[in-house]
Amino acid sequence: MTRWFAPAAWLGADAGVASNVAVTVSGDRIASVETDAEPGDAYRLPGIVIPGLVNAHSHAFHRALRGNTDAGRGDFWTWREQMYAVAANLTPDSYFALARATYAEMATAGITTVAEFHYLHHDTGGKRYADPNAMGHALTAAAAEAGIRLVLLDTCYLQSTVDGEPLEGPQLRFGDGDAESWAARASQVDTPHAGAAIHSVRGCPPAAMETVAAYARERGEPLHIHLSEQPKENAASLAVHGRTPAGLCADTGVLGPGTTAVHATHLTGDDIALLGGSGTGACFCPTTERNLADGIGPAAALIAAGSPLSLGSDSHAVIDLLEEARAVELNARLGTGERGVHTAAELLAAATEGGAWSAGLGAYGLKPGAYADFAAVRLDTVRTAGSGLADPVAAVVFAASGADVSHVVSGGRLVVADGVHQRLDVAAELAAAISAARG
Repeated sequence: MTRWFAPAAWLGADAGVASNVAVTVSGDRIASVETDAEPGDAYRLPGIVIPGLVNAHSHAFHRALRGNTDAGRGDFWTWREQMYAVAANLTPDSYFALARATYAEMATAGITTVAEFHYLHHDTGGKRYADPNAMGHALTAAAAEAGIRLVLLDTCYLQSTVDGEPLEGPQLRFGDGDAESWAARASQVDTPHAGAAIHSVRGCPPAAMETVAAYARERGEPLHIHLSEQPKENAASLAVHGRTPAGLCADTGVLGPGTTAVHATHLTGDDIALLGGSGTGACFCPTTERNLADGIGPAAALIAAGSPLSLGSDSHAVIDLLEEARAVELNARLGTGERGVHTAAELLAAATEGGAWSAGLGAYGLKPGAYADFAAVRLDTVRTAGSGLADPVAAVVFAASGADVSHVVSGGRLVVADGVHQRLDVAAELAAAISAARG
């Protein structure tokens, strides 16, 4: 049993902020939470403690692209070619090193769980490794060494265009040939937390979408899909299938509780009603969506329709879930001309409880029985000093950044103390791993 003490803690959107909070941990779970407690001999945490942040959408190898793809003009599709060049270089060993450093960077920013949208499965040319899940197992080992929980969303990726053009070049590493072969391989992944993903309506034909959706439902696993990230995808879906990507997902059994639509940027009103009415979640990744000039998604309309909101760092142009939360509101302000579309508590809930829902973690937060995942955010740094007088939650969301996270406990273990990862030199690991990944 370990006891932790914080002068203030956010206990969730309904309970709000409590003072002098003691959290007792047994194993990887919270045993009790006391308010108005005495610190005693507990480990003292500074600032305000929040539940561990949950990154609901990640492509770990994209971290090698940060700051290396911004010369000249272009769009998502030209950026994608640079992403493929990195994908072509990786081996299980180099991917392990890159993912370990990326996940450790997440830990220093308060992230205790990452849902990895994993589609880089095979060797160059699509050749199978001796262990057909070598890449997935490298990611699992990387997260364990970085000290965060991994939900491995094994992704089915079978074609390069909506009308069925075959995979080619670096894309051959992504494919399993057909959905049945994908399911046979994915079912053999050895990882504590598994899920499934459909790359997109671009990457899977309708019959395969049905197979993957059934696979996830039968196992009670979370199901994710990139949805309407680009207008080009919508236009192609309408031309080939006569319906939007959301409409196609509805017809193939993809939508529903347990499913998360990632990006969901370019939706029609009918699409929003389909997602909300079916209880399908939406994961927004605003820093990637702005980095790739993808557009601003209808977060408020989706929430109003009934879609749970989660957040991800996607391509890792930025790894900072507080910035992702803030960006949802700031994007809404730009789009509507109004402030306060989303409250700070709603946004922090999306970065914690919403992400846990998307990742299939069950009950989450600072409550007995939940995972012992929490982070301390300092309110006395150059960014946060004086900002929490009226509302400390607003200070966390609208003033703080990942750099203000001082301590992180993941599964009951202290992973970050005083802003320093306790096992890894994160900057040095990143530099070496990215150099190797870029050849």
